[in-house]
Amino acid sequence: MKALVLSAGRGERLLPLTETVPKPLVEVNGRPLIHYPLRMLAHGGVTEVAINTHHLAGALESALGRGDAVGMRITWAPETVLLGTGGPLVGLRGFFGDETFAVLNCDTIIDLDLRALGEFHRARGGLATLVLRSPDHRAIYSRVEIDAEARIRRMRLLRGRAAAESRGPAEFDDYAPALSTDEAARLSSYMYCGVMLCEPAVFELMPASPPFSLTADLLAPMVAQGFAVFGHVHAGFFRTVDDLKSLEALRREFTAAPPRLPFLDRVRNR
Repeated sequence: MKALVLSAGRGERLLPLTETVPKPLVEVNGRPLIHYPLRMLAHGGVTEVAINTHHLAGALESALGRGDAVGMRITWAPETVLLGTGGPLVGLRGFFGDETFAVLNCDTIIDLDLRALGEFHRARGGLATLVLRSPDHRAIYSRVEIDAEARIRRMRLLRGRAAAESRGPAEFDDYAPALSTDEAARLSSYMYCGVMLCEPAVFELMPASPPFSLTADLLAPMVAQGFAVFGHVHAGFFRTVDDLKSLEALRREFTAAPPRLPFLDRVRNR
């Protein structure tokens, strides 16, 4: 399995820090953020990863080089113009070939068992499997709703995050919009963790050209059209860096009581 780690964003919610440091290189407990998903992938058997770049791309490429320090081979995918969260996949179709592939955010720290996720995905025979969890702050995230068989039946994409964060009423764009009241009541609601597995067939369902959003322009329409998209609920450690406040909270947490992350333990024990 190969993977794409999304890393091209400007990190505007981390300004002024990201004026001079790309978000993937912002440190938590002495490690760049991007090391966490890369180590997790390597621990799960991934040996080749693509990383898209844009903002301060040279700094990121210099820091990671060919990937020797994180135990894998890196293919760089520079973007002169931002392609969105889904757009980078278009140019990487040949890189992924005919195998299942993973897509991850660079700012997610999660103790995910990648091999178990792969088994879950293969057993269901879906086109995509999203890693989900119960949200800590439900109002500021989009919602992913699954049925008793773990199939995603509706994606509720948050409209106007700023309004929701200011405690205004949350509004959503629903895919699919036509669920009956009874059917919707039987669904369980989660948030997306920023990790997913896909089959190469999803390339046939993508917009013709970037930029486009991975969730709004690919996954949500797939769910609305009835394609087999599943949700794997993760109950373990998960943190993501949204802004300066969450970054500082995470740094304090790692200083006070660093979580046990198996993919880091393996590195220490080599």
